[in-house]
Amino acid sequence: MLPNTGKLAGCTVFITGASRGIGKAIALKAAKDGANIVIAAKTAQAHPKLAGTIYSAAEEIKAAGGKALPCVVDVRDEQQISSAVEKAVEKFGGIDILVNNASAISLTNTLETPTKKVDLMMNINTRGTYLTSKACIPYLKKSKIAHILNLSPPLNLNPLWFKQHCAYTIAKYGMSMCVLGMAEEFKGEIAVNALWPKTAIYTAAMDMLGGSGIESQCRKVDIIADAAYCIFKKPKSFTGNFIIDENILKEEGIKNFDVYAITPGHPLLPDFFLDEQPVIVTKESATHELKEEEAQPPPKPRSGAVEGTFRIVKDSLSDDIVKATQAVYQFELSGEDGGTWFLDLKSKGGNVGYGEPSDRADVVMSMSTDDFVKMFSGKLKPTIAFMSGRLKIKGNMGLAIKLEKLMNQMNARL
Repeated sequence: MLPNTGKLAGCTVFITGASRGIGKAIALKAAKDGANIVIAAKTAQAHPKLAGTIYSAAEEIKAAGGKALPCVVDVRDEQQISSAVEKAVEKFGGIDILVNNASAISLTNTLETPTKKVDLMMNINTRGTYLTSKACIPYLKKSKIAHILNLSPPLNLNPLWFKQHCAYTIAKYGMSMCVLGMAEEFKGEIAVNALWPKTAIYTAAMDMLGGSGIESQCRKVDIIADAAYCIFKKPKSFTGNFIIDENILKEEGIKNFDVYAITPGHPLLPDFFLDEQPVIVTKESATHELKEEEAQPPPKPRSGAVEGTFRIVKDSLSDDIVKATQAVYQFELSGEDGGTWFLDLKSKGGNVGYGEPSDRADVVMSMSTDDFVKMFSGKLKPTIAFMSGRLKIKGNMGLAIKLEKLMNQMNARL
């Protein structure tokens, strides 16, 4: 973990989405220096599924050694942004750092993304970041520190990152384009940078998205907080950068990254928008296995392998698995022994079979028969298959990720 230096003592940090998760972690790191934190977030009353409000975050910030100003802010509302900025300046005398953290996500393809979701992502991610920056810039110009930090990815134009969730990618890249433009526009006055994690970060939102068990494949929010702290210590001339958390911490001399893992030694999920091979962020044994797999030509699909896999899956089903999953999966498999198959985890006891399910599928997965067998036997992670384009998914992404846990339970038998 990166030690605090006290450099942010007395500085005012305006953070959107700071009531929980990454935003709150950055707030608490700065608070340990004695910083003033403006908690600009929507949650004033406790959410039934997501812990934390602007007021509970304020108490934690004060306990950590900082001062707090909780403000109800929906970044889609320009008036709420302006009001929070005015209150911050009135209470603390200015704004030194802005963190654009508020974000919305829907990992759905074009036809599966309702207009309401498109508008939500565009208005929170891109427009919200732009308007909050615009409101803070006059005060940031007067600061000796003067940083804007957007939690957004490098502008990677590989089509892979567009084809499965085009609207989300556009909305996140809008945040990154604000970095590109504003860094140049305010060069010498304000440092404007982007920060993105190398691996998945465990938050309540990730729990909802990935389902139970996803945390073992994630790092703690602390790694983003430490990376952000490194950036805040840089001069204004450090601007226009798209920073990966692990890289900047390595530059600071951090060598042990197990301290950031939820489950030290467990393979980690690579984050979106990074083309680096997943083997880089997996444990040594997983790396060896993947490299061996890449070095060999892909084997021909075994005759009856898919049918055999489904037979084992059927034998493994139980009412408990059905109750915990509640989803119908359809598989469109290419190659020998392929065709349309289904896995029904809604009906009592569950069922599998050849052809389309009797009820409409919640998730449709398209892949080769060989990759299907590898996925269910644990030789190919579904997330890695999806991110590399070998697996196409239509429907409920949360339920798709849920299937990975079921696969892990079956690996020993396949």
